[in-house]
Order: sequence, then structure tokens, then C-alpha cells
Amino acid sequence: MAVHRRPFGRTGWNVSEVAFGAWQLGGQWGPVDDNASVRALLGAYERGVNFVDTAQMYGVGHSEEVVGRSLRHWTGERIYVATKVQPTSWPHPDEDDPDIRAAYPPAYLRNQIEGSLRRLGQERLDLIQLHCWMPGGVGDQEWLVTLHELRDEGKIDRIGVSLRDYRADEGVAIARSGLIDSIQVIYNIFEQTPEAELLAAAASSQTAIIVRVALDSGSLSGAWTADTYDQWADGSQLKEMFRGDRYQETLRRVAEVRALTDQYYEALDEVAIRFVLDPPEVSTAIIGMSNARRIDRNLGFSDGHKLATGLHEKLAGYQWKRNYYV
Repeated sequence: MAVHRRPFGRTGWNVSEVAFGAWQLGGQWGPVDDNASVRALLGAYERGVNFVDTAQMYGVGHSEEVVGRSLRHWTGERIYVATKVQPTSWPHPDEDDPDIRAAYPPAYLRNQIEGSLRRLGQERLDLIQLHCWMPGGVGDQEWLVTLHELRDEGKIDRIGVSLRDYRADEGVAIARSGLIDSIQVIYNIFEQTPEAELLAAAASSQTAIIVRVALDSGSLSGAWTADTYDQWADGSQLKEMFRGDRYQETLRRVAEVRALTDQYYEALDEVAIRFVLDPPEVSTAIIGMSNARRIDRNLGFSDGHKLATGLHEKLAGYQWKRNYYV
């Protein structure tokens, strides 16, 4: 299977435009079998996926450990692993100007990166991202000085940030600055804010864009039915996110999208993935993949073909302002 690849900003890397999202390997989306997770990762590598996104927060480091296991079994081409360091405390979603100096003090950053290196079993991290970007970091660059020191010490290669949920505008200034190598952002049919300014700002400095939540946590997979919610494990990430009336409202909006897209594509997941890969500014889209069937299906949309002519513009009207992470 030939997986289409794209330049990762100005790094010189060429990465699979569909990346392996490893959040679910931590166990927060439901029960996981670590051996099955390793097999899924190796299967993705064999099929051409060469970019994996994980984080210390995913299962309190467990996702990193599983990814590390897969790397020890892999003997093929280089796999680029992106991980993240979470802040000392997460700001409230309504807080507009969190204190980045308090969130990422030097000693804390060093300690967290050492932990990720140990769990992944690596001597150097390919890409370290601040898991919660705070816009004050453009001016207050203590975090960046520390990360540059760690890069000089050979412990990290590239530096990126992950934008707060549904705050794409907070990445515009750091994208224009060229201070970092990548920006991770929520972008999908329902969340199109990155198209306003962020994508162009990133292109101006050749900063890579990593898309997350391309399938809107699964709602745009096309697999959900009226009974799906009740099948999720109590306490799981999905059960919490789509609680109350949220699930039915999501199904209603998904049906509206399908009413439009069914005349172009047979499956909604194909529309959703091709939609986020349509802009050339996007380097890769993180997709959760747990088995060979899902991997093959997702990679089948990674063929370099554009979204059907005119469909991107028609989907502009389906923007939906909400944050189900709170």
C-alpha cells in the first residue's frame, strides 16, 4: 500500500499524511490489550505510516510505553514519534491568558522530558510538544530557552505546541513567528476555525500543521447509531464527552452532513479524512487506529487525491461551535 507523504514544515521530514493517534492506547477510551496495540502499531508501520502522536497524559505514560515497545520490535524505516508534556496544572477553558511560566518551569520540563525518553526507550525525542499552548509564550520564552537547551544536549530534535481545544486563533502569532517547528490543532468538518488565519500563518513560516480530531472523536466515522452511546464503557472518554443531550444533537448534525456528502462519497469517514487533508498547509492528520481493518481503511484515503471539486466550499456551512471536552 502506497501511503502519500508530505513535507513536515521546514524540518526536512517527509511524513505519512495519515498518522497513528495513540491516545486510545492509554486506556482512557475503553479497555485495551497492549499486545494488540503493539500489533496495530507494527501493522501501521508496515503499511507506510511513519508518524505517531502520543503524550505523557495518555494513560499516565502508558501510551508512550506501548509505543516504545513497538519501536523496539520495528526494524524498518524511521518512525517519527511526537509526544507532549502537559502543564503543571491545566487552565480553565475560559481563561484567556494563562501563566505559561508557571505552567512549564524549567526543572519541570526537564523532568517530564526525561520521563518520556525513559518510557519510549529513546535517547532523543523526535518532536516534543507543549500539550497546552498559552499565547503569552510568544513574549515570555523561558519555556523555549529550556527546550533549546535540551535540544543542544541531544535530548530532543524538534519543538512544537498543541493548541487548546477549539482555540485555533491562539496559534496564529506563534505560527507567524517561526519560533517552533509544528502546531497541533483540532480541525474537522464541524471545527473549521483553522481555515480563517492559522493555516496561512503556518504556511508563511513553513511551520508544520498536525491535525487532531479529524473524525470529531468518532462522530464523523459514519459508524455511530442510536444505540452506540449505550455500548460505551461507563467512565470512558466518549461516554463523558457525549453525555446528556450531546449525543443526539451530534447524530442530528452528522445526518445533515451525510445528506450533502452521500452524493459524493459512499462513506462519511472518507469525506472527513479527505476534508482535513484537502488544504496543502496540513502536514499530517492524527487518526485513531486499533486494528488492521481500520488501518487499511484510513490509509486507503491517503492517496494524494483532493476532495471532490466544490465539496469543501459546500461543507463550510457545517461549522459547529461547541466544546465537548468540558
